[in-house]
Amino acid sequence: MDDIRTEEITFTSDGLTLRGTLRVPAGADGGAVALTGPFTGVREQVTGLYADRLARAGFVTLAFDHRGFGASEGRRGHEDTQGKLADLRSAVSLLRKRSEVDPERVGLVGICLGGGYAVSAAATDPRVRAVAGIAGAYNSPAWFARDPAAYRAGLRGFIDSYDDYLPAVAPDDGEAAMAGAEPFAYYGTARSTAATWENRVTRGSLHALLTFDALGRAALLAETPLLIVHGRRDDYCSPELATRMYEETPGDKEIVWLDADRHVDLYDREPHVSRAVTATADFLRRTLRGAAVTARPAAG
Repeated sequence: MDDIRTEEITFTSDGLTLRGTLRVPAGADGGAVALTGPFTGVREQVTGLYADRLARAGFVTLAFDHRGFGASEGRRGHEDTQGKLADLRSAVSLLRKRSEVDPERVGLVGICLGGGYAVSAAATDPRVRAVAGIAGAYNSPAWFARDPAAYRAGLRGFIDSYDDYLPAVAPDDGEAAMAGAEPFAYYGTARSTAATWENRVTRGSLHALLTFDALGRAALLAETPLLIVHGRRDDYCSPELATRMYEETPGDKEIVWLDADRHVDLYDREPHVSRAVTATADFLRRTLRGAAVTARPAAG
């Protein structure tokens, strides 16, 4: 589907102005998704790519910058877990008010860290009718704390330097929030070019990530269909946690394993993106079609 109308929009969350891009395909039948993406990501990167591909599959899509990142308001480069969940609730509210959208056919799609946010938001917002996580980070403090002393020491260090900044990525294994060559291969190169992306994040953001419990929301998804798409090998978002998220979710669920070599392959590399999009579009067609189509006619 090549005829897609794009609209730059603003909406508010906790009084902050957020900016996003709405994509409306010709012939849209009311199904819609809001997307949330990787740690530090902005809408011109991973979420924008998936939003475009899902719009070409027939869905209204909203890719937006969370508070503190990209063109949205908020404390710069600070990961606010509860704030991001509030942002997703606001995004769902926005989509439900659009004339092109059936308010009972709205889902969430999260990539990387956004996978954890998407499942957490869906678990606590009954308006969300389906959720998909792609290369998702299903964070679990209990899993992180298998070495309790090291875990608590890490938390203490992040609290002591909470307001300090460090690079998001760095070359040559330099200190960074996302350390190593693989994150730098995406964010440190032209693959991720975006004018509003900043290579910095607060150390307090890492405390937020290590204490964010996405896996613990699995039991709350009994009435919300879940799709997990994950690489069999992933050094940054654990396949073990993806498996546990799937196993501990009691309701309608699917899991699709991809033979990707690296986590960031699912950001922009083929055939992995196409396979993830196909699986997600098929899942959304099945799970969002159950509601009666009540989309209002477009203005004009």
